[in-house]
Amino acid sequence: MTSDNHHASDANHQRHGIRVDVCYATSSKAIWYKTCQLPDGACIADAVRASGFEREHPQVDWITAGVGLFGERCSPDTQLKDLDRVEIYRPLVFDPKESRRRRAQHRREKLLRGEVSNERSRR
Repeated sequence: MTSDNHHASDANHQRHGIRVDVCYATSSKAIWYKTCQLPDGACIADAVRASGFEREHPQVDWITAGVGLFGERCSPDTQLKDLDRVEIYRPLVFDPKESRRRRAQHRREKLLRGEVSNERSRR
């Protein structure tokens, strides 16, 4: 492609809006992924709807679970730019604070039983 054709292609692309990717990790090993063409001014909610995510994953409440752009949490009304990657986060299956409390309690119990050394106290 020559430089002139490349610029013509870019100009044509700009007239037709923006292209964004929408992704969702269905498990730790599988990712659902769609590319959408949207009008300029589209927001995250528009991209999620245009991707067909709600139809393919009706069990996921994506608004409650959260969405973001490139790893940064955003609101559904965040305006998108060309080539953005919308990420739909999975719902938490546990409370992270509660999980940390349980691990700390488990470590304390093992320490009291003499099963492990307290490596952190030596630092």
